[in-house]
Parts: sequence; structure tokens; C-alpha cells
Amino acid sequence: MAVDLTEQTQPSPPSGSDPAVRRRRWRLMAILALWGPGLIVMLADTDAGCIITASQSGAQFGYSMVLPQVVLIPILFAVQEITARLGIVTGKGHGQLIRERFGLRWGLVSASTLVLSSIGALLTEFAGVAGVGELFGISKWVTIPTATVFLLGLAFTGSYRRAERIGIAVGLAELAFVPAMLLAHPHVHDLFQGTAGLPLGNQQYVYLLAANVGAVVMPWMIFYQQSAVVQRGLTVKALKQARLDTGVGTLLTQGIMIVVVIALAATVHKVNPGATLDDVGQIASSMAPFIGSNTAKVLIGASILGGALVAALVVSLAGSWGLAEVLGWKHSLNDRISRRNAKFYITYGLAHIVGAILVLVSVDLVGLAVDCEVLNALLLPIVLGFLLALEAKCLPAEHRMRGAYRIVLTTLCVVVICFGLYMVPSTLGWT
Repeated sequence: MAVDLTEQTQPSPPSGSDPAVRRRRWRLMAILALWGPGLIVMLADTDAGCIITASQSGAQFGYSMVLPQVVLIPILFAVQEITARLGIVTGKGHGQLIRERFGLRWGLVSASTLVLSSIGALLTEFAGVAGVGELFGISKWVTIPTATVFLLGLAFTGSYRRAERIGIAVGLAELAFVPAMLLAHPHVHDLFQGTAGLPLGNQQYVYLLAANVGAVVMPWMIFYQQSAVVQRGLTVKALKQARLDTGVGTLLTQGIMIVVVIALAATVHKVNPGATLDDVGQIASSMAPFIGSNTAKVLIGASILGGALVAALVVSLAGSWGLAEVLGWKHSLNDRISRRNAKFYITYGLAHIVGAILVLVSVDLVGLAVDCEVLNALLLPIVLGFLLALEAKCLPAEHRMRGAYRIVLTTLCVVVICFGLYMVPSTLGWT
């Protein structure tokens, strides 16, 4: 049963001579105490793969990918806001609601594809961690085990809020790309000129556009945020703060993507338009002539490492939570490992261990990334379809979408689904 944290999480009023100032500070701290699930899941959305995709977009097509990133902001917010509302109002995770409303079979379908997607994403994050280490001459045999121990340790602390706070702190390292962009000295005139026309007739541009759209709403994001608000015990009184949490997170993650596009557009695209950037080393080396070699390594390395670590935490928890919800396992991070919740913790641990081993033995990561992209694209119709159906079936009338908002959001979801499906034949070479 959900616990109302609007009172339990409120900190004691800070000391001070002015009662009005104390009240304002106390109110602000009480509000921030309810934030977290939206911020961490959005920071995870800007993972190593997304930063590489944004870098590729800026290097190849300059500022023309900025406007689509702006348009994606309301789509991302709307989908995740529904997710948070479902979790808060029902007090149940996404997998549990699917099982209860559509049966165990559909629950297993959603959970199994989620787990596969999460493991694939986890491998991508570990590859990002290895790439950052190699920038500084550190072997992946050091960085990957270290990251694995860190991520396992977070889950075994016996506190979801502690894991969430550490994850957010690590994920904020993504902001290191901001000074990299400023050092690139982008020109406002070039920015507006570049966003004026979109080369939709270019097949490669449309493919990258579809990749960016398909990467905005990940299946594991929906599972994670809904389970996270349940873990936090948030109630209906916290709905407004959950929306603000999600809104700030949306602006933050898309802001980072825009910053990456601008940084590469202002540098690499100017001197080598069409450049291909497939890994961390290529991004850093391409930026080095413009902002300095060491600066590029530090800023880009910190940004990708932060995104990779927070995403690894979120995707592994999303997969473990989703499977546990469908199968009815105990799965709270607020409980230390015991016989009652051992299956959940074992699933979480195995995801990291298997992912680390596969990266260390040099699995074909390029082929794996392609497979994961196709899988995520195929999942979008299922995940978004379930989300809209659960919103209509599980929420009381006063918390459902109504009127024009329902029409607009449903249309946006269809657009995301279509772009996701577009990626499948393109990636497989059918077109």
C-alpha cells in the first residue's frame, strides 16, 4: 500500500531569524523531497548511445537536428507524465497493471521483451564506460568490473531513495557537455539559419531523425518511472510535484541532446560535414582541435560516463522490476536481500554480471546495437498501446486525459510509433 510521503519526507524547518524566509525554505525543501523518479529516468534517457547519436546528427547535418529535438520535448513529457500518474493513482507498477488488466500471458510478453531490451541497453552502457576508460588509457578489465561493483552496491544499500540520489548525482555529469559547447563558440545566426530548413529529402537525415525519435521514449523508461513512484510511496497529493519533476527532467535531458548537437555542428560539421562518429574516442578526437585535447577528453568523457552509469542503473532496475511485477515477486529496494525478495535481487545482479562479461569478451557490439535498435522499435507499438489502454482503464475519470489533450497525445504517440517502425526496415536493409 502506498504511503503518503508528503508529510513523512518533509524536513524540519531550517533555522533563521525571519519566519517568512524559514517557511519559504521549508516549503521548497518539502517540494524537492518529492522529486527524483522523473529526474533520474530522464538523465538515463540521455545515455551513451543517445549522446553518440546526437553527436553523429550534429556532425553530419549541423544545426538542422536542433528543431526536431525541441519538438520531441512535449512528446517525452506527455508519455512520462501519464506513466507517473498511473503509478501514483493506482499504487502499482506497469508490469503489475498489465498482468491484472490483460492477463499473465500479455504480462509475460511485455516483461520478456523489456528484459531483452534492458540487457541490450546495459551492454551499450558498459561499452560506453569502457570507451571512456580507454580515452585515459585505462583497460576495460579495470573499468567494467569497477562499474559493475558500483552498480551492484547501489541496489544492495536497502534504500531506494539513496540509490536514486546517487544516480542523479552521477547522471548530472552529463552537463559537462555544456562547457564543451560554449568553448566551441557557436554562432546564433548559424543556429537559426540551420534550423530554418530540414533536409527531409535526404534518406540518411530521415534515418537519423527516426533514430532520435525512437530513442526518446524507451520501453524501460515507462516501466522504471511507474515503479519508482510506487517505491517512493507517492500519493495523489504529490501529483503536481511529480509533473514538475518530470517536466524539469524532460527539459534537462532534451537540453543536453540539443547542446551535443550544437557543439558538434559548430565544430566538426564546419570543417568535415558528413563525418561518422561511432564511439567515444572519435567524438573526443574530433572535438580536440577546437577545445583542446585534454579538455575534450575530460568534458566528453565525464558526460558519457555519467549518462552510461545512470542509464545502467535505471535499465537494469526497470527490467528487474518489470519481470518481478509480472511474476508477483517481492521487489522493493527498500528491503535488504532476503529469501522473500532474493529472485528480484538475483535478476538485477545477473543482468549486470552477464552484461559485463559479454562486453569483456568483445561481443560484436555494433551488431548488438543494431539488434537492440530494432527491438526497441518493435516494442514501441506494444508499450505505448498498453500505456494508453491502461490510462483509459485503470484511472478514475478525474485523472484521465480529456478532450483535445487526449486527441493530441494519442496523435503524438502514433507519430512516435510510426517513426519507430520506420527504423525496422531501414536498419535491416529492406529499403
